[in-house]
Amino acid sequence: MQVSSRVEPGTSEQRRHRIRLEISREASRLFWEQGVAATRGDQIGEAVGLSTRTVWRHFRSKESCAEPIILHGVAWEMAALRRWKPELSLDDHLAAEMNSRGRGTDRAERDDDALAMKMIALSTREPALRTAWLMACDQVEHELAGSIAGRLGLSADDIRVQMHAAAASGALRVANEEIGKALLGGADVRRFPPAHQLLAQAVRSATGGAVGDAATV
Repeated sequence: MQVSSRVEPGTSEQRRHRIRLEISREASRLFWEQGVAATRGDQIGEAVGLSTRTVWRHFRSKESCAEPIILHGVAWEMAALRRWKPELSLDDHLAAEMNSRGRGTDRAERDDDALAMKMIALSTREPALRTAWLMACDQVEHELAGSIAGRLGLSADDIRVQMHAAAASGALRVANEEIGKALLGGADVRRFPPAHQLLAQAVRSATGGAVGDAATV
C-alpha cells in the first residue's frame, strides 16, 4: 500500500495526521498478524510505502505506531461524553450515539474501529502496547471529569469529581477490554449484552450511582 495514493493534498498538519494514521493502520495489522516483537520498522514502512526513516520521523518507536488507532477506539466515547445532555441517562445517550454512529460510519471507519478493538484486546497480553492504551484511557478520564463536573454542579478539579472520573475511566477501560476480547474471541453478539448498557453500567457502578442517571433539576 503506497501512502502517496491515499494521502490527499491539504495543510502540512492535515497531511501529517493522515500519514500517521496510515502508518498506524499498517503497524496495527502487522502487530495483530505476527505480534509486536516479530514486527520490524522496515516492515511497517514497506507496508505503507514509506522509508523506515520516515516512519521514525513520525513515531518514536514501533510500539507507539499503534497510538493513533488505539486513540481512535475511544475517540467516539470522548465525543459522546461531550454531547451528553443532562436530561438523558447515560444508557439512553450511548444507545442513541451508537445508533447514529452505526448509520453514519463508512467502511474505512468500521475497519479502523475493528483494528482499534484488536489493539485494545492485544494490549492485555502485549505489555509494549499497554502504554498506548493507558494513555488513551487517561484522555477519557479528562473528558469524564468535565462531564461529571457539569452534571454534579461542581468544578472539574473538585476531589469528588476527580475520584468519580478516575473510577469511571477505570471501569470503562475494563469494559472495553472485555468487549474486545469477547467479540474477537468469537462470542455470539446476539447473546452479548449491548455495549451501551455495559459502558453505562460500568460508569454507574464505579461512581456508586452518582453518575449515570438523568440529571434532576
